[in-house]
Amino acid sequence: MANMTRVTEFILIGFSLSHKPEIILFFLFLMFYLVTVSGNLLIITITLISHRLHAPMYFFLRNFSVMEILFTSVTVPKLLAGLLFHSKTISFLACMTQCFFYFFVGVTEFIFLAIMSFDRYVAICHPLRYTTIMNNRVCIQLLLAAWSGSFFPIFFSALFFLQVPFCGPNVVNHFFCDSIALEKIACTDTRPVELMNLILASLLLCGSLVVTTVSYIHIFITVLRIPTAKGRQKAFSTCASHITVVSITYGTHLFMHVRPTGTNSLDLNKAVALMTTVVTPSLNPFIYTLRNEAVKQALRETIIKKKCTS
Repeated sequence: MANMTRVTEFILIGFSLSHKPEIILFFLFLMFYLVTVSGNLLIITITLISHRLHAPMYFFLRNFSVMEILFTSVTVPKLLAGLLFHSKTISFLACMTQCFFYFFVGVTEFIFLAIMSFDRYVAICHPLRYTTIMNNRVCIQLLLAAWSGSFFPIFFSALFFLQVPFCGPNVVNHFFCDSIALEKIACTDTRPVELMNLILASLLLCGSLVVTTVSYIHIFITVLRIPTAKGRQKAFSTCASHITVVSITYGTHLFMHVRPTGTNSLDLNKAVALMTTVVTPSLNPFIYTLRNEAVKQALRETIIKKKCTS
């Protein structure tokens, strides 16, 4: 190992296409990225300025939108630069930083989805105690718990991953520094790292999924006990957007990360990662605005107020 030269930069293969298809992909991914950023910024703005949306549910939605912007911004700008300028290289430090923040923000989102499902559980199953249980202090504590609960496991995992030597090939078969792709070009046996990552992904993803599932089981039982069809419909409508986002997010990430390493296909991982980092974040603003009557009403009121003042 003493005679080995450590890699100082990596080359991200990306999609290995000719110039014309890359330009088309650049504008397509740029459109998705702009929709993601502008859509989530709209949600952040409307939940801040509208008094009808000053509730715990929308406090969590606003912070989830911040996470979505951060998550997609970790990988997409570098992807766009690679497609437009053919800038395929990334320094070792930048690569490790990108890998860390990708998993850090991504895991935080999963914990936050579980927190949002717990919020819906309290709102529907304990409506009279909702404002008491989900007060401002509790909401802030849950927000901090989501960030810290993902930071420490991912931080120590990153420290362990930094001990892996990279001394030979530096070509990464991905469009960003994903740990699975990096493990393929390491100069040592990475099975301990792979096992640790699998266990970590299983605990964090499946743990948050269990909280979400249990919350919605209680919600469904409570809703089915509501005597009127209108009451049941109103209760379900408050959860529809969140259930849709949970299904899409957990489905794609569980498929990509929680499976034996021997079954991994890097090309398949790239396709799924493209869905999770580019496509899915652009859909969430539409899901939360088009399926949420309170947000749509607040948006209409803001537009009308702006027209009246202009």
